[in-house]
Amino acid sequence: MEWQPDEQGLQQVLQLLKDSQSPNTATQRAVQQKLEQLNQYPDFNNYLIFVLTRLKTEDEPTRSLSGLILKNNVKAHYQNFPPTVADFIKQECLNNIGDPSPLIRATIGILITTIASKGELQSWPELLPQLCNLLNSEDYNTCEGSFGALQKICEDSSELLDSDALNRPLNIMIPKFLQFFKHCSPKIRSHAIACVNQFIIGRAQALMDNIDTFIEHLFALAADEDSEVRKNVCRALVMLLEVRIDRLIPHMHSIVQYMLQRTQDPDENVALEACEFWLTLAEQPICKEVLSGHLVQLIPILVNGMKYSEIDIILLKGDVDVEEDETVPDSEQDIKPRFHKSRTVTLQHEGGGDEQGEDIDDEDDDDDDTLSDWNLRKCSAAALDVLANVFRDELLPHLLPLLKGLLFHPDWVIKESGILVLGAIAEGCMQGMVPYLPELIPHLIQCLCDKKALVRSIACWTLSRYAHWVVSQPPDSHLKPLMTELLKRILDGNKRVQEAACSAFATLEEEACTELVPYLSYILDTLVFAFGKYQHKNLLILYDAIGTLADSVGHHLNQPEYIQKLMPPLIQKWNELKDEDKDLFPLLECLSSVATALQSGFLPYCEPVYQRCVTLVQKTLAQAMMYNQHPDQYEAPDKDFMIVALDLLSGLAEGLGGHVEQLVARSNIMTLLFQCMQDTMPEVRQSSFALLGDLTKACFPHVKPCIGELAEFMPILGTNLNPEFISVCNNATWAIGEICMQMGAEMQPYVQLVLNNLVEIINRPNTPKTLLENTAITIGRLGYVCPQEVAPMLQQFIRPWCTSLRNIRDNEEKDSAFRGICMMIGVNPGGVVQDFIFFCDAVASWVSPKEDLREMFYKILHGFKDQVGEENWQQFSEQFPPLLKERLSACYGV
Repeated sequence: MEWQPDEQGLQQVLQLLKDSQSPNTATQRAVQQKLEQLNQYPDFNNYLIFVLTRLKTEDEPTRSLSGLILKNNVKAHYQNFPPTVADFIKQECLNNIGDPSPLIRATIGILITTIASKGELQSWPELLPQLCNLLNSEDYNTCEGSFGALQKICEDSSELLDSDALNRPLNIMIPKFLQFFKHCSPKIRSHAIACVNQFIIGRAQALMDNIDTFIEHLFALAADEDSEVRKNVCRALVMLLEVRIDRLIPHMHSIVQYMLQRTQDPDENVALEACEFWLTLAEQPICKEVLSGHLVQLIPILVNGMKYSEIDIILLKGDVDVEEDETVPDSEQDIKPRFHKSRTVTLQHEGGGDEQGEDIDDEDDDDDDTLSDWNLRKCSAAALDVLANVFRDELLPHLLPLLKGLLFHPDWVIKESGILVLGAIAEGCMQGMVPYLPELIPHLIQCLCDKKALVRSIACWTLSRYAHWVVSQPPDSHLKPLMTELLKRILDGNKRVQEAACSAFATLEEEACTELVPYLSYILDTLVFAFGKYQHKNLLILYDAIGTLADSVGHHLNQPEYIQKLMPPLIQKWNELKDEDKDLFPLLECLSSVATALQSGFLPYCEPVYQRCVTLVQKTLAQAMMYNQHPDQYEAPDKDFMIVALDLLSGLAEGLGGHVEQLVARSNIMTLLFQCMQDTMPEVRQSSFALLGDLTKACFPHVKPCIGELAEFMPILGTNLNPEFISVCNNATWAIGEICMQMGAEMQPYVQLVLNNLVEIINRPNTPKTLLENTAITIGRLGYVCPQEVAPMLQQFIRPWCTSLRNIRDNEEKDSAFRGICMMIGVNPGGVVQDFIFFCDAVASWVSPKEDLREMFYKILHGFKDQVGEENWQQFSEQFPPLLKERLSACYGV
């Protein structure tokens, strides 16, 4: 007998469905409890499917809701459904996929794909054949419902469908889908393309076998009158460009013509999909030859797409006369989660400041974050940006004539788009733009005072993209006026402008560095004033601007008058925030930069800051322990609190040096550090090794007792020399080097724990530069304190050692490492013979080595020359590049 509901039970379920549509929270809670009770009955799910598929007298939202609750039950505990219940649900789904209501069809489709993704594609063998058969139905609803379900299955299970697990159903499905590209209903054509599109990126074999038919069918639909169909055609072509460009090349001219048309489609969703084509094409090697002849059409289209749409302007209140909103508090969902970048130890290079390690991605700040959805304006700007990087100055003849008209246009929307264009091409066309900048920069600075907030904010962004050029000119010509105006914008009455100005100012700080020192007083007055003025979201950006300022001017900040201005508001915020408040992250990062810059100037503030960091680490570790023991009773902690606290402690140790000693003595930081170094999360380990190295430099007597056999610090460091986690490995390597310098000969028992791993890393192909440099320094330092132990391996690392340190500036680290190499060569001169030319090159990279180090170099070079004899030396030095020859004879007389 087929299952039938009990009338009373059915009424109960219907009442529940009605109640759950009530806005009242108390009712909602009661519904949740009732649901949990009803889930104890095995056939409760039968009632839910019955309401969805059979109870046509009920209203559609209630029936659909019944299906969605069933979907959640399937997600949560399908494996506990009795087989009879599961079969009833599956049968009902397939029998009713053609329900006359689009909402009910869609709900059944969602239910089907949820059951299918619960591992049921294997154990529901009739599902795909039946759905494919139903596509042939004369009844539109049945065909559309089946296609809707198939599209969802293709989205959720595309990999499984292309695997042997199911006997490769795609061999039948894809040709079947292709037949429907010509169907008379646009909805069904659209489903058919969407289904096939799921298999492009994965290069499914069944699609590759039919690729030419697919492309032909797509071209046939190019001019379809339905916008959803056109959107899916564009999406398909964009993906094919990535995956099968070889198949598109013969038709490229007409595809480009088509995409030029579609990028101007009246439907913005189609235009957006088409605009992605230019972004993707720019990454292909053939971009230049394909597009060269079309730039004259493409550039104006992209530029036109960079205007705010009418809907954007309404959402951003861009046309309101009063644009002051600084007193309106931020809604919490506007504030995007921030990610803390853990500390990575890097070395200084020749030719200027620190280089960021290449394993750390710098994300580009986009200009309009409030509409954080991807839209045509953003996509057009991104496309122009990448194309500017491909074509460089060849883009300008097509752009400059347009730009003049845009930048001085009376309509603010058009003027604003012109400023965005100028910012988008800054990176790629910088060379060609230089002649125009002396005239353009003052105009942009003037736009900072425009009466429209959206013009002021975009001017901030565009000016930041030219900050490098501004700083390269005499300060009075552009830097000073720009800085003055940007600081006014930081205090703008409009929150978007405040945000844009703050971000732009941080970029200017990075470029200008110590050029800002003469204006520090004025800058600090502005930033501190903003503290009292800003709402929540912009405060977080302000912290960043202050931290960047400290990084940029360094010890110049350590003046009583500056400290007096800056520290009280920071400490006030620090006292207001609770330990659980995520706003601590940016504030801790900011204080870390400030502490490093102020050095001894931070002493009066260090104790409460230090104590709180230790507390944060301790709390997080305790919470993690509780969670590991009873995951059902406790929540997992947010380890970012601990990471940021460890990084601020590093900043304190680096800034205060020896002064941090009393703080460490009065706390259990070493015990906590021992736990952090063994944490499962790589970022925690990364930050704890940075702190270990900084404490080793600042107050080694507190670290030393932990190095011994009992405490196992060294074995932990050894295990973390694993280049799979680049930054963890990098910081562990650096810490070992710092420990060497403090331990001296007592390092001897630990050399074997770490040496082999270090030698392996320095010889690995594709190791990031930062890690190679730190590894070379640490090998050199190990050799400096224990030459007898390390020298036998000299031949295995001397060549990569020399090449990775030749670009590092003269500094303490380089000095100790080279002393180590010289001592090892003394112990094992044979180890360097084959690669002596590399050693010569590394020695020549020193600008002014200390006298006794120069003496060591001199001895080794002359020793080698005497050993091989004058004639052999002449032959050997013939291989030197002329510059190297010159340097060696000038500095060392060889």
